[in-house]
Amino acid sequence: MLGDLIAASHVVTLEQIPDLVAKHAAKVGWLEVQIYLADLQQVILCRLAGQTPGSGGGTEPESDVVRVEGTLAGRAFQTGGIVAGATSETGRWWVPMLDGTERLGVLRATAAPGMELDAQAAQDLRNLGGLIALMVVSKRGASDTYARLVRRRRMNVAAEMEWRVMPPRTFATDRVLISAVMEPAYEVSGDVFDYAIAEETVHLALFDAMGHDTAAGLTANLALAASRNHRRRNFGMLQIAEAVEQALAEQFDGDRFATGILAELNAATGVLTWTSLGHPLPVIIRKGRTALALSCSPAPPMGTGLGVPPTLCRDQLEPGDRLLLHTDGITEARDHKGREFGLEGFTDFLIQHHADGLPVPETLRRLIRRHLAYHDGRLEDDATVLLLEWSGPTPYRPARVEALAGLPEHTTPATALPTPWPAPGADAG
Repeated sequence: MLGDLIAASHVVTLEQIPDLVAKHAAKVGWLEVQIYLADLQQVILCRLAGQTPGSGGGTEPESDVVRVEGTLAGRAFQTGGIVAGATSETGRWWVPMLDGTERLGVLRATAAPGMELDAQAAQDLRNLGGLIALMVVSKRGASDTYARLVRRRRMNVAAEMEWRVMPPRTFATDRVLISAVMEPAYEVSGDVFDYAIAEETVHLALFDAMGHDTAAGLTANLALAASRNHRRRNFGMLQIAEAVEQALAEQFDGDRFATGILAELNAATGVLTWTSLGHPLPVIIRKGRTALALSCSPAPPMGTGLGVPPTLCRDQLEPGDRLLLHTDGITEARDHKGREFGLEGFTDFLIQHHADGLPVPETLRRLIRRHLAYHDGRLEDDATVLLLEWSGPTPYRPARVEALAGLPEHTTPATALPTPWPAPGADAG
């Protein structure tokens, strides 16, 4: 069935995928398979409807929108595990749908009468979810239907530019996990994040352009493009910073600038090399309970033409460290009483939720929801967080990676996040 789906998928549109999946899945006992994709803010799951009425095979009215919070579908999305339907929905399952480690949504699969979800059937559903995710990703770049489906309100031009140029929000290997969040999703203007891996080197970048208009988006895009261009030509980090400085100065003649962090992690040794260009300094969360602010002499923002060269700094990460890069929209935003969310509130949230055993992408999703709630749903500045966890010199076991990233549990039935260090107050022996 999976092979037939692959063969049939090459010349279909995104809108044809639901009918194609329903047709082939029915041949192996899954009488109804529906695709739900997460909206841009990962608050709701939106059904991707087929072109043929009733093609899902069900007799019940379809729900086009399911909330992530407080639903069985949302639990599958949040935890990465297969979740059984309600008691009244015997034989129905919610299955996470991921592109690598990026969460796209969930499948709702209904089995033929008498069909049980044994180990093989569960693995088949995971494989089906993975294949459909790849199909969706291969089609969405050329589909306005996808963009309309996952957007719940109007998006400004700057945000249109930003979301198109950034990498997936989550990526993982057996040595590092990288995850990011960014708000306000529909009005973001000057924030962009970037990462890439070349052999043992993990490249990270975060830019925050001045202003909250379309010009801020153009500035951020130019900074990101200049950074990537010179990184891919094997330029060093200081040369990359100088190239961004030059590109912005030539284009805007000093009227526009961007702050930023450029960093490189040696994934084999844990040596972090980085530089700050007028940007908030990185933070390390160590052993899940201590926040350590890194220090380095900052250079001026890029594009100012002040001629002050940046400083290259080095720090040694420890196994399990979480490196946080963030923009000032996270820490400096204020509620209606003028109180800042603050760096302490930011790191305390991540430390408290580390103990919950949730996947990292879900923790960041909840962080940004908490941040929005703190500011009554409206942010005056872009707020972006880029988190990297390093395994240490010994790569993580597959079960650990699955738990961190929220992958379906292929190698272990455990869904809790294993902790590589004693919990606070526990006996270290």
